[in-house]
Amino acid sequence: MSGTRLRIVEIQTFERPMRFARPFRFGLVTVDEAPQAFVRAVVEVEGAGTATGVTAEMMMPKWFDKNPAKSPQDTIADLKASLDEAAGNYAQSQDWDTAFGHHARGFSAQKMWAADHGLPGLVASYGPALIDKAVADALLNVLRLDFAEGLRRNVFGIDARQTPDLAEERIRSFLADVRPVGDVQLRHTVGLLDSLDGAGGLEDEIRLANLKLFKIKIGGDVEADIARLAAIHDLLSRHVPDYRATLDANEQYDPPRLRVLLQALSGGALRAFRDHLLYIEQPFDRAGTFAAPLDDLAGEIPFIIDEADGDYDSFPRAVALGYRGVSSKACKGFYKSVLNAVRVSVLNEAQPARFFVSAEDLTCQAGLGIQQDTALVATLGLTHAERNGHHYVEGFGPAQAAEAARFLAAHPDLYRKRGDRIGLAFERGSLPTASLLSAPGFASGAEPDWSSLIPLA
Repeated sequence: MSGTRLRIVEIQTFERPMRFARPFRFGLVTVDEAPQAFVRAVVEVEGAGTATGVTAEMMMPKWFDKNPAKSPQDTIADLKASLDEAAGNYAQSQDWDTAFGHHARGFSAQKMWAADHGLPGLVASYGPALIDKAVADALLNVLRLDFAEGLRRNVFGIDARQTPDLAEERIRSFLADVRPVGDVQLRHTVGLLDSLDGAGGLEDEIRLANLKLFKIKIGGDVEADIARLAAIHDLLSRHVPDYRATLDANEQYDPPRLRVLLQALSGGALRAFRDHLLYIEQPFDRAGTFAAPLDDLAGEIPFIIDEADGDYDSFPRAVALGYRGVSSKACKGFYKSVLNAVRVSVLNEAQPARFFVSAEDLTCQAGLGIQQDTALVATLGLTHAERNGHHYVEGFGPAQAAEAARFLAAHPDLYRKRGDRIGLAFERGSLPTASLLSAPGFASGAEPDWSSLIPLA
């Protein structure tokens, strides 16, 4: 089975406000609330019938677009506009096409819309990313296939029209050989405002969730970052001697300051920490990323792009400049994650194990968001992921108990009930993927209470 054709019948979009249990700071912004977007898509699949697909994704302010002239609310409004525009583009087409064919047409139209409105690539990608997930869920529901099997059979019709650097045969062979991992380890994010000790601090989190992997935010103040990293290393080396960590600069560094940080890692105050470091994520702002090659900065420590990953050609451009990895985030588009994984497999034929896709998404919330993103990274064979949205939103947030109970019933290995609240079962330090990849659909299994959501304005 390959490239099943479908017609999009209807797309509905909603939102739900999510209040955070604690503030989170990344880059120059501190966030204590954000809306979550929900999509419900109805598709008719050729020769198979009609089905509904669903998805959800947070609308995080000041990450998709860090334009200093825009307020956090301005950037949320842009994400809503991106989703609204994409829903209109996809729904207007009455053509029969593959799911990836609908994506290719819709994504191209979305990029032109974003360019006309002066919006960056990540904002342009946001709307199609959600529509594509909902359409994929509906298609898999009709065909009675889970996500991994759907990729193996390429029912989505993924081809090389967005990635001319890849041969069609290479895409097909990669998809046919996907083998999901059984568990995805949690990589716990240590935010710039997160305390290290005391109630609710990092020491507590290590004990509560059996943590071994960490993602540490750095803010661009080199002396402050070095001091904080030294303190974090001291704590981790006492409680998790074999820990592994990544650093995320969130676009806050420039080459001179990065050199100072790398010097501290190579022989200074952070030499001991360096032995535990896996890679550094997005050191420069997204425009500056492509301004010059890494040159002497590209040493033993790999660098990856995240915010700079605004289009299908971003990863190859970054590789040419010395970067070795790219993040997978469902909010940037699951097709791009899959095709970047194909690129890595090709690159590593010449230089084995040098290039990689990483799993980065702090904000995935209990329910559809975390389920679908975890199924994606597990299917790509990624063994750990930045995954502690539960650290900032308790349980299912404002969702009614009945809604949370439906997700618990569908995925009893992923959630647990403690007292009167259902939440992510993070205590073992990893997320099982069995229930996510053993039932039809894109790791959905349950739906939100649509009557409790607000139609997207």
